[in-house]
Amino acid sequence: MAGPPGRPLPQLTDQNAFFWTSGADGRLRIQECASCASLIHPPQPVCRHCRGHDMGVRTVSGHATLIGFTVNHRFGLPGLPAPYVVAQVALEEDDRVRLTTNAVGCDPDDLVLGMRMEVVFEQAGQGPAAVWLPLFRPAAEQGAPAPLPEDEVAPPVRPMAATEKFEDKVALTGVGSSRLGRRLLVPPLSLTVEACEQAVADAGLTFDDIDGLATYPGAGPFGGFAEGGVTALESALGIRPTWHNGGGETFGPGGSLISAMLAVAGGLARHVLCFRTLWEASYGELVKQGRIQPPSSPDAGWLKPFGATSAAHTLAQNAGRHFHKYGTTRETLGWIALNQRANAGLHPTAVYRDPMTMDDYLQARPITTPFGLYDCDVPCDGAVAVIVSHVDTARDLAQPPVLVEAVGTRITERLEWDQSTLTHEPQVIGQSAHLWTRTSLRPDDVDVAELYDGFTFNCLSWIEALGFCGIGEAKDFLDGGKNIARDGVLPLNTHGGQLSHGRTHGMGLVQEAIVQLRGTAGPRQVPGARVAVVSSGGLTPSGVLLLRTDT
Repeated sequence: MAGPPGRPLPQLTDQNAFFWTSGADGRLRIQECASCASLIHPPQPVCRHCRGHDMGVRTVSGHATLIGFTVNHRFGLPGLPAPYVVAQVALEEDDRVRLTTNAVGCDPDDLVLGMRMEVVFEQAGQGPAAVWLPLFRPAAEQGAPAPLPEDEVAPPVRPMAATEKFEDKVALTGVGSSRLGRRLLVPPLSLTVEACEQAVADAGLTFDDIDGLATYPGAGPFGGFAEGGVTALESALGIRPTWHNGGGETFGPGGSLISAMLAVAGGLARHVLCFRTLWEASYGELVKQGRIQPPSSPDAGWLKPFGATSAAHTLAQNAGRHFHKYGTTRETLGWIALNQRANAGLHPTAVYRDPMTMDDYLQARPITTPFGLYDCDVPCDGAVAVIVSHVDTARDLAQPPVLVEAVGTRITERLEWDQSTLTHEPQVIGQSAHLWTRTSLRPDDVDVAELYDGFTFNCLSWIEALGFCGIGEAKDFLDGGKNIARDGVLPLNTHGGQLSHGRTHGMGLVQEAIVQLRGTAGPRQVPGARVAVVSSGGLTPSGVLLLRTDT
């Protein structure tokens, strides 16, 4: 029977039509490599296992193991009102193949990781555009819950390609930020200019000294996540750079910095102005008022047809598996949220500064289980700019330079959100391992950590991946919040992070690391901070930086 209208639907192509229409006869079909018999999902023109090109289609049983689920309370779609269950299942034929789906025909409270599921199809759309969505319900016959699949063994991190490090040739010399707030309703480019003017003045430079521009994600249909990129800023300021870069497929939201470092080390520029602007709060308000229209997305991809419209839906399932495997609890995540709020209380520009208790955290309205309101970062308007300079010029500028000890950029996991690492935020483990191959410093040398916290679970993932505690040991490390307090063994997100200071997509974390290493953070200053680690992103390709003072 036809399902309710209004869900976002995938765009049928020659490559994927077999999957989205296979439910017309009630059978689930998955792409198969004819050379090695591996199942491949999403469909590809080449096998990722043997790199063969002879691809076919196999009809599978339709039985799978439930490997993740989250009960969505916050987000709703036409034809899919909240609450609903976003789930991930691993096929019984090959548990490397995972489908994002909806769990149906059951009470969410009865769902258990490892239970056996069976496919049931729901038609959506009509005519040539009709698709059959593979939904899953608990199978009639249930044995003991199956073990969850193990993550694929990641390839070892490659050793340094050369003994000379490009990091030794660069320094961070200026930093600035615009006003920050909820629904400022000002042109986003004006926020960019404010931050850039501050950063240039902070370094003791002029715009005539700037010969490079870099940003993330650049120009494009990014809604409230960008202001127009390098093109917009160049048109406003007329800098005429000798080098520029902007794009989303880089080393996370702070990827502009690493790209700028490579350009400076390679002699393409001396002073690169890197910037990141968000106006998400104002954008959402303007969409709500009907004054602007969000960019259209004709293809809903592999996740949105099932209501998985937010990174929260992916990370919530990763968090649930971490709970299942390691005994982590909501209180574990709560200590991160409480730490960030306590630090934000000392920062005059933080969006949320009021004290918060564990009861406040636990009783907040649910977003998508296990996440509540305070597990999620704060949409806001604001911009941050950082100047990357050649180290030969840095010591003659206005501020003591912050040096770059190492970067981590290696991808060792699958990039597709629902095919990647099960128990941690994807794209933190490889990058973290890579970082420590480029330095003789170790986690014990780090004085302050500014770790990406779009959600509390992002932060937990970075803590474990970077080796501040063992994999699966965050519950004990975070218990009570003492270890991550400003006077603890790992002072964490000292400005309040994105959970309380505001979502500046990683660049605010860079700004705080610079301020801490300069020793100018005022009441939130960590005494004697000489080494800082700062990460940006996750899920998308991400990056991590190890910074240090000049002495």
